[in-house]
Amino acid sequence: MALGQDSSTAPATTTTGGASTSGPVAEKELEVAMGIDAIEKLDFDYSTKMTIGNDQLLKLVLVPQKKEVIFKGLKPGRTTVLIRDNLGDIRLRYTVVVTATGKSNTVSELRELIGDVEGLEIGIKGGKVFVGGEIVVPDDIGRVSQVLANYQDVLTLIELSPQTQRVIARKMSDELAKNNLKDVSVRVVNKVYWLEGVVSSGDKKKLAVTIAKAYLPPKIINLSANSNRYATPQSEDIIDFIAVNEKKDPQPAPKMVKITSQFVELSKSYNKIFAFKWAPLMGEDGSQISFGQTESGNVTSTSSGTLSATISNLFPKLNSAKSAGYARVIQSGMVIVRDGFEQGGDINKQTTIPFAVGTGDFTKATEAKVGLSMNVKPKVLEQEKIELGINMSVNTQVSGGSAPIVTSNSVNTNLILKSKESAAIGGVVQSQSVTDYDNTGNDPAPQQSSTGGAGAGSPLFRLYRAKSYTTNKSQYVIFVTPEIIESASAGSEEIRKKFRRRE
Repeated sequence: MALGQDSSTAPATTTTGGASTSGPVAEKELEVAMGIDAIEKLDFDYSTKMTIGNDQLLKLVLVPQKKEVIFKGLKPGRTTVLIRDNLGDIRLRYTVVVTATGKSNTVSELRELIGDVEGLEIGIKGGKVFVGGEIVVPDDIGRVSQVLANYQDVLTLIELSPQTQRVIARKMSDELAKNNLKDVSVRVVNKVYWLEGVVSSGDKKKLAVTIAKAYLPPKIINLSANSNRYATPQSEDIIDFIAVNEKKDPQPAPKMVKITSQFVELSKSYNKIFAFKWAPLMGEDGSQISFGQTESGNVTSTSSGTLSATISNLFPKLNSAKSAGYARVIQSGMVIVRDGFEQGGDINKQTTIPFAVGTGDFTKATEAKVGLSMNVKPKVLEQEKIELGINMSVNTQVSGGSAPIVTSNSVNTNLILKSKESAAIGGVVQSQSVTDYDNTGNDPAPQQSSTGGAGAGSPLFRLYRAKSYTTNKSQYVIFVTPEIIESASAGSEEIRKKFRRRE
């Protein structure tokens, strides 16, 4: 059937299971204006697979639960829509004419300009183009206001979302607290911001009002004034209920500073020894062989006794060894000090190691002390910066035995550091390397002193070579982290967690 014919019925043929059946197909003409949706209610359950002749002119929104189809015009033109039932038979054919009026063009332009603003609704109701809803993002108000200024005939029904107003009120309160106006609060009543509280001077009252006005969304007053929705006059967007109590501000309590320090010490050692010795011994029995030169210059040899001897240590001796080790010492200390306290905060942790020196009647009892000692004097400056005077010393035991060896490290400095930031305030790196050649201390078979006994003897020859290499490296670093806290109880929460017993 050609487009433009009157509504009528025409036979339609469908094939189901190889058999051809025919049924009535209803035709209907529909005119849809751009910007004005048309809702058609059907009397049968339809299939969601619909055929649109030109989908660039028309868009369908299906509501199968209510048997409704919503026609949305996109561009002016003429097209058809075929609707089938759940069995696949064509039950209805729409001939849709999409028209563009002046109002529908306005709706299209507004949707293109501000259609992406969250919370806005643009359409035609009662023959008038309207823009309404609740703006969620305050920054979008200025953009919407600029666009609507060029459309004087558009009905404006825009207001700020109540949730957004509460967020703005909370931001106002936070900014007032930052400016030492903690006794002033902000709440939203009937879409108006109320400032309530007590201040100590008129200047602080003016400051509170100025801060609150700075957080008002841009041009929200213009949007409200352009709409004649209210029969009563518009009230102020901010109402000041702040009372002034002329008195001196109480001296603020001094701030507390928590200082955490970490001492880290690393040490490594490596030792390598290699020695080779070949010195066979010949036993002494009175026999001897001598070689030499006579007075006349001739070479002669003489012998006495019976030439017999016992040779020991015939085979060469080797000595080879390697040794390595490392140690890591970590100590941490924390102290909370009041700002400006002259004596500063002290923390001391020491362990006493008793040991004896000397032998016999000359033995003397003494002791070695290891541990951590720290004194810190903080002073709070502007912008959360802290001046720290630190005197810290750490004694650590590096070896045991009858007389322990203790290493002492100390740092005394003054620096400026920001709250909650860490810095390495000092450290030392030490490296020692020693190489020995032919040191008798590495002899794999040291020769005993001769006493003339049966086992005594003299070496036929002596070949000895040795080399030892020793390296020791150590380093320590001290870290410190200051933090400004409201009270001492806030700084002790971390300590309580460490000592909390698991049930």
